[in-house]
Amino acid sequence: MFKCHSAAMLYNLAKPFIFKLEAERAHGLTIAGLKTLPMGPAPKADPVLATTVAGLDFPNPIGMAPGFDKNGEVPDALIRMGFGFAEVGTLTPRAQAGNPKPRIFRLVEDKAVINRLGFNNRGQDDAMSRLERMRGRMGKGVLGINIGANKDSDDRIADYVTGAKNMAPLADYLTVNISSPNTPGLRALQDKGALAELLAAVMQAMGTSKAPVFLKVAPDLEPADIDDIVEVATEQKIAALIISNTTITRPDLRSANQSETGGLSGAPLKDLALQRLKDFRKASGGRIPLIGVGGIATAEDALERIRAGACLVQLYSAMIYEGPTIAASMARQLAKLLKAEGFTSIAEAVGSSVDK
Repeated sequence: MFKCHSAAMLYNLAKPFIFKLEAERAHGLTIAGLKTLPMGPAPKADPVLATTVAGLDFPNPIGMAPGFDKNGEVPDALIRMGFGFAEVGTLTPRAQAGNPKPRIFRLVEDKAVINRLGFNNRGQDDAMSRLERMRGRMGKGVLGINIGANKDSDDRIADYVTGAKNMAPLADYLTVNISSPNTPGLRALQDKGALAELLAAVMQAMGTSKAPVFLKVAPDLEPADIDDIVEVATEQKIAALIISNTTITRPDLRSANQSETGGLSGAPLKDLALQRLKDFRKASGGRIPLIGVGGIATAEDALERIRAGACLVQLYSAMIYEGPTIAASMARQLAKLLKAEGFTSIAEAVGSSVDK
């Protein structure tokens, strides 16, 4: 049965060997392990961490970002590890191999990762029956499904429409991902006209589904882009914005792999992602919920993002360096920090450092 202290000890012992493996192979072994490792129920979250966003009840605000569980194989295991929600994908209508390997690079000295995976996944048909079975094993955890377009698609908006029709019935929330730097031309869908057309088509495709639609955007935006995205998202009744994805910029880095192409995640993304969150909070005036992602590794990081306007936070790269107990330990510490600062709920803390 999964226990935080024993898992932490095992990870610390195994980490030197794991890091000797090629990064994508190590990731594959991690997914395989989570599919077979006996686990107990999810740790009980402190009531101060419970929050409601877009009509969904989250036991705690710490989520697993997409990219870790691309094919929707272990969301139930992630909830049992202490995550309040797990977002799987990105799932495309058709299976695709992604970009040539190697395509994941650890930047150990920077506690960062560069990837150029390119939406590699086995397709939505492969995931649908599995996710339907897993929904009953999620307990109070929330399941998000992240959808994207195939690289060789002649009509990317049609791909998102297909994704909405396929995956919305299985999702607690659906994320439209137009922010990956590893599918050529994808980020152009963030332009105002293209975004309005895309979101209108997706919202129409949702039909009678009650799943709220979230939009995931890149950190590499200009001020005018931010205003346009907020305007279009509000008009199309998008339920939340996820700020943000990996960056194509390169802050000061020390690791040997710093020159690899792809999206940078982890600790060096923290300042940029935090600033973009503040920018979107200012542009939206708190009218639309925001989810903070990028460079979050500690409870202090999570609280900083919440106080800057995030209702929820997500992580991924930090777990590579800190191990599988990160969500459970972060949740416990976050509860202590909230109480120490006099907050009685997550909602009370949201935007408290910027809404003045």
